Amino acid sequence: MAFSGEEYWHSEALQLLESREYEQVINFYEEAININPEIQANYWYLGLTFFLQGNKPEAETTWLMAMMAGDDVEPETLELVSIIEAEAARQTIQQNNELAWQLRQQIRELIPTNINNILSLVQLSTDLQTYLPEDLTELGLLELLQDANNVSDSTLDTNLLIKVGESLLTYAPLHNSSLKFIQLAAPYMQTAEAQKSFLRIIEKGVSEIGGANRYYSIAIPLGEIGLSIDPEHKNILFYLAHFYQNLGESIQGVELAQKLYDLLEHLADLTYGQALVLRGFMAISGYWQEAQEVSQKLKQFVSQLIAENPPIEEHIIGALANSTFFLPYFIDDPQETRWFHNQMAQLCCSNLHRYYQHVVNQFQELHQQRKIQDQGNLDNTEINQSSQVSRPLRIGYISHCFKAHSVGWLARWIFEHADLEKFEIYTYIACCDPVNNPLHEWYLNKVPKYFKSNIVLELAEKISQDEIDILIDLDSITSDVVYEVLALKPAPVQVTWLGWDASGLPTIDYYIADDYVLPDDAQEYYPEKIWRMPETYIAVDGFEIAVPDLRRDKLDIPADAVVFLSAHTGYKRHPAMVKVQMEIIKGVPDSYFLIKERADKDGIRAFYGEIAQEVGLDIDRLKFMPRTTFEAVHRANLGLADVVLDTYPYNGATTTLETLWMCLPMVTRVGEQFAARNSYTMMINAGITEGIAWSDEEYIEWGIKLGTDKALRQDIACRLKASRQTAPLWNGKKFTKQMEEAYQQMWQLYLEQE
Repeated sequence: MAFSGEEYWHSEALQLLESREYEQVINFYEEAININPEIQANYWYLGLTFFLQGNKPEAETTWLMAMMAGDDVEPETLELVSIIEAEAARQTIQQNNELAWQLRQQIRELIPTNINNILSLVQLSTDLQTYLPEDLTELGLLELLQDANNVSDSTLDTNLLIKVGESLLTYAPLHNSSLKFIQLAAPYMQTAEAQKSFLRIIEKGVSEIGGANRYYSIAIPLGEIGLSIDPEHKNILFYLAHFYQNLGESIQGVELAQKLYDLLEHLADLTYGQALVLRGFMAISGYWQEAQEVSQKLKQFVSQLIAENPPIEEHIIGALANSTFFLPYFIDDPQETRWFHNQMAQLCCSNLHRYYQHVVNQFQELHQQRKIQDQGNLDNTEINQSSQVSRPLRIGYISHCFKAHSVGWLARWIFEHADLEKFEIYTYIACCDPVNNPLHEWYLNKVPKYFKSNIVLELAEKISQDEIDILIDLDSITSDVVYEVLALKPAPVQVTWLGWDASGLPTIDYYIADDYVLPDDAQEYYPEKIWRMPETYIAVDGFEIAVPDLRRDKLDIPADAVVFLSAHTGYKRHPAMVKVQMEIIKGVPDSYFLIKERADKDGIRAFYGEIAQEVGLDIDRLKFMPRTTFEAVHRANLGLADVVLDTYPYNGATTTLETLWMCLPMVTRVGEQFAARNSYTMMINAGITEGIAWSDEEYIEWGIKLGTDKALRQDIACRLKASRQTAPLWNGKKFTKQMEEAYQQMWQLYLEQE
C-alpha cells in the first residue's frame, strides 16, 4: 500500500472506519505500524477497529502492548481515551447506544473517575432501559459529586449533568438514588442558564411525582431542592403547598401558600393563590374564622375575574377551575355558590378553547360525521323512541380515582354489572400506577380497554380515536386533567356522575341526580341538564368489612354508654354544626362524642375542646378515634358507635353509605344544595326516615331521641339489615340497568337533535 502522506491515509482510514470496512482499516493500520512503529495513535485506532469489529480481547491486547512500550503512560492514556470518546459520541449520534455504552465502559476501565464519561454511561443506560438505581453507587457517581474536589468546574459538562437528572426523574423517579443525585448536582448549577434548566426538570419531576402520583415523600424533598436554588419559584411553591396540605402538615402548607400569594401580581394568579391559602386553612382544625375571611376575599377576586374576563395563561386554568371548591362548605346557598362555580367554569372553558380551538373544531367535525352515519344506520328511517343504533354504544368513564378512593369503591358496581352485549366499556385513567392498590388492579382486569395518561391532549385524542359515544366524568372539578379533557369535548355526549357536585362546564350535557339529592328548582342554577334517575343516583352492592382494631375499653368508653360518632373529614366540620352536635351530647345522659382524628391530632382536639367549653360540655365526654390505613377496618370500627351524626352544610357521602351498610342509625340535616342532601337521598333509598332533620332544632331532637331510645335504634338497625335485600340503595345491578337505559335515551336524544 502506498502512502502519499500520513494525514491523507489516516483520513481515508477513518472514512473506511465510518463505513464499517473494518478489514481494510485493520490492513491500513497494521501496515502503518510496520512502516513507523513509533506512532502510538496507529495502535489506538487499530485497537478501536478490533473493538468495533466485535473483537474486544484483541483490541485490549493492542492497546496494552502499546502502553507498555511507551515512555509516559498518562498522556498516552488520555490520547486513547480521547479517541474512544470521540467514537462513542459518534455512535451515540447514530443511536447505536449499546455500542456507545460498551465504548464508554472501556473508558471507565482506563479512567474510573472521568465524571463526564460516567454521566454518559448513566444516560445511555436509561436510553437502553437497562439502568438500575444502584448503578449510581456502583459507578461511583454519587461519591464523585459529593466531593467537589473530585470535580473540576472547567471539565464538568453541566448540560450533561442536567440531562442525566432529567432522565433519572423520568426513568426512576421514585428511587432515593435519583433524589440524591439531584441534591448533589444542585450546587454545580452556577450560571443562571444552568439553574433555569435544572429548575425546569425539578418542577416537572415535582409535578409528576407528587401531583399525578402523590408520592409526597419524594416530591417534597425534590421541591425543597428547587427552592434552595430559587426560594421564590412560584410553581414549586404551589405544588409543595398542596402536598404539605394533603399530608396534613397544614401549617407549613399555609405558610408556603401565603408565600406564593405574596409573590403573585395578576388577578388570575391572585385568585388561585388565595384559593390555595383557603385550602390550607380548611385543612387545619381551629382556623375556621381565618378560612371564612379568606373565602370572602376569594369571592371578591372571582367576581372581579368574571367581570373583567381577562385572557388566562394555560398553566393555571386547572387551578382556577378548582378555586371555588370550598364555597359549599361554608354556606348552603346553591344560588350563590353555583353562580360562582358556573361562571368560573365558563371562563376556564373559553380560555382553554383559545389554546386548543383547532382540537375542539376537529372533535366537533368528527362528532358530526359519526352522527350522520349513525342516523343513517337506524333500523327505521324515522327516528322514534323504539329506534336503536345497530351497534353497541361505546361508553367511556374518565377519572383519576380508579383505585382505593371513595369514587373507586362506589363506581365499581356499574362495571361489575355492565351489559357487555349492548355496551362497550372503556376507562380513561388520569394518573399513573398507584403502588399496592388491589382495587386499581381490579379495574384494570375488569375493563381491559383502558388508557392511562396524565396529559390532557393524550387523553382527549385517545377518547376521540376510540369513538366514544358517551363519556362519563367521575371527578367533576377534583382533577385538573379530567376537567380540561372534558372542556375539549372529545365525546359527543358528556355526563357528570358521582365524584362531586356538577362541574358547570358548558361542554357537559347531563348531570346525574335523583328526586331527593336535588330539589325541584335545581335546574335554575345548573347549566347541565339534570338527568334524574327513577330511584337513586347511586347504588352499591355493599362494602368489605374487616376485623375492627378498636374497642370501647381502649378508648376509655364504658360498655353501656351511648356513643355518637363523627367520622367525616375535617373540611366538613363546620363549627356551627359542631355546636349543634354538642347540644345532643349534653341532652343524652351517659353519652360520649367519638370523633375520628386526622393528621393534625392536636389541632382537632383543641378545636373540639374549645367548642365543648363554649357550650358547657365536659371535655371528658369527647373521645378521639385514631385513623386507620385500611377502609375495611375503618368500616368495622364504625361499630363502636350507636348513632352517627352527619355534617352540614356539607353532608357525608361515602361515610353515609358505610354507616347505613353497618346498620347504624344516623342524624342528617337536609339543606338545599347537592352537598347538603346526599345523606337524605341515601337514607330514603335505604327505607329510613328517622333521623332526617330539616332544621338545627329538628336535628337536635332526632339526636336526643335516637340517643335515649334504645328500642328505636334497634328497630332502625333491623330494618337497615333487612334493606340490604330490598332497598334501591343496595341494588347495584338494578341501578346499572337504569343507568344504561339512561345512556340509550341520551344517545337517542342526541341523534334526534338537528
